[in-house]
This record gives sequence, C-alpha cells and structure tokens, in this order.
Amino acid sequence: MADETPRNKRRLVVGTVTSDKMDKTIKVTVQREMKHPIYEKRIRRSSIYTAHDENNEAHVGDRVEIMETRKLSKSKCWRLTKVVARAV
Repeated sequence: MADETPRNKRRLVVGTVTSDKMDKTIKVTVQREMKHPIYEKRIRRSSIYTAHDENNEAHVGDRVEIMETRKLSKSKCWRLTKVVARAV
C-alpha cells in the first residue's frame, strides 16, 4: 500500500469521448503537442484511454476530465471526474 499515489497527486487529463457503447465505460482520446526531436517541428500525438463512467453520463463528442485510479479491469485504470463541455 505504500506505493499508492495520494488522491491529490493523481494525473488529470482532458480529452474527447470517442466511444460510449460499453456499459459504464467510455473511450477518451487525449491530444498533446510535442516537438520533434530532430526537426523541432510541433506535432500532435494522441492517446486513447478507457475510463470508468459509473452513471453513463458522458456521450460521444463531450469534453471530459478523467483521473488516474487503481486498475478496474484489464484495460481500465482511469475514471471520469466531470464533463467539461457537452457535444453540440
């Protein structure tokens, strides 16, 4: 239990919901910008995280904030904290 991160030190990321077909689970795409190591041009990279959505409140296109948490299933170690903006 000593290696568990305190709640206020967990990573928070904001991304867009790309799938909500599963029950209590959403897929969130998070975009980040990085500089190419050789050419130093800014390039966009994206990561897809599977997050726990207890009340099925997020839908495709919503901007959401997710927090790192303990392992919930084989691929799920994030959970939804809040919906930042609803899809139009």
